[in-house]
Amino acid sequence: MNAELSSVRRRARIHAALGDPARLAIVDTLTVGDASPGEIARDLDLPTNLVAHHVKVLQDAGLVVRTRSEGDRRRTYLRLEPGALASLTPPPLRDVPRVVFVCTHNSARSQLAAALWTRRATIPAASAGTDPADRVHPRAVACARRHGLVIDATGTAHVADVVHDTDLVVAVCDNAHEDLTQETRPGARARLHWSVPAPADTDAAFEAAFAELATRVDRLAPAVQ
Repeated sequence: MNAELSSVRRRARIHAALGDPARLAIVDTLTVGDASPGEIARDLDLPTNLVAHHVKVLQDAGLVVRTRSEGDRRRTYLRLEPGALASLTPPPLRDVPRVVFVCTHNSARSQLAAALWTRRATIPAASAGTDPADRVHPRAVACARRHGLVIDATGTAHVADVVHDTDLVVAVCDNAHEDLTQETRPGARARLHWSVPAPADTDAAFEAAFAELATRVDRLAPAVQ
């Protein structure tokens, strides 16, 4: 927990340093190449004393490093600290053997999310419902097919029969999230919640839900190791 808190504080300092438009412009400049403070002042049309102030803030946040020129030793150059911006990414979720997507009926959103995850990531995925239907919704099956994915129309299941203690459980609807976090279901506690609205019975609504789930899967996949 201490390491996580330290990471949050470091990222907060970097975000604070980037919160000024001039400092963000300086970082943009240094992203593609090194520059002296004088060059930055000229290119951004800023007073040199203001550039000096902003550079100090960026240095204190660990974003910028000052080096001495190998030519004119009186000149200094600024460069972006390698990995500084990459450190803004939240720490990954480690030791996840499987991801289980859960909705109420296991007939649409959880099925689509699991299919998307299987295409996007290497970690296994499954889906389940807190009150599973007999079959997957035909529009969900058709939506998946339109995007080159396959869903078993009869493959619904209850969370009690699917979820293991080691799974990363992602509730993809509000009802499932609220059900899974009740003490009456100690073995199926959701660790993540995606508030994806239930699609109306139209192809357009299912496409909208699919697009929302695809965006969420794309954001989660790189964070899971």
